[in-house]
Amino acid sequence: MKRSQLGNITCSLAGALAEVGDAWSLLIIKEIMLKNRRFDGIAAQTGISESSLAIRLKTLESAGIVEKRAYQERPIRYEYRVTERGADLWPALVALNSWGDRWLGRKTPPMTYDCNACGEDARPHLTCTQCGTGLKPPSVTPVQAPAMQRDRARRAG
Repeated sequence: MKRSQLGNITCSLAGALAEVGDAWSLLIIKEIMLKNRRFDGIAAQTGISESSLAIRLKTLESAGIVEKRAYQERPIRYEYRVTERGADLWPALVALNSWGDRWLGRKTPPMTYDCNACGEDARPHLTCTQCGTGLKPPSVTPVQAPAMQRDRARRAG
């Protein structure tokens, strides 16, 4: 299966990866969330080539994840902002960042997140929205919708 076909799988993770699953796109979104919103600044901080950056920004814009806004008229220049759809990727980016902090062998995390309410380091963790229990794979049971079950059965042959 080609990467472009991931969105055809009845799986939200596959669909999400089809839209934003490459490393460059996630790094671009991270930069915009860090308020590095201009083309040259994003290129400098990610190391991506200008042509690849332009393509990915257009793709992210078409997907409704970022939008461009003019900040100068003559010559016209743009900056990029995450949309509501893009902002909803924040928990996934923080989770990947946290995984990297734990498993990439760095003594000190390159970036942390301080809570604006209390000023302390806000380490992300998943909890049940109903009872507050911390969630890890052994404490949850994945429940596949019928459409996902049919799709998986069809692919299994």
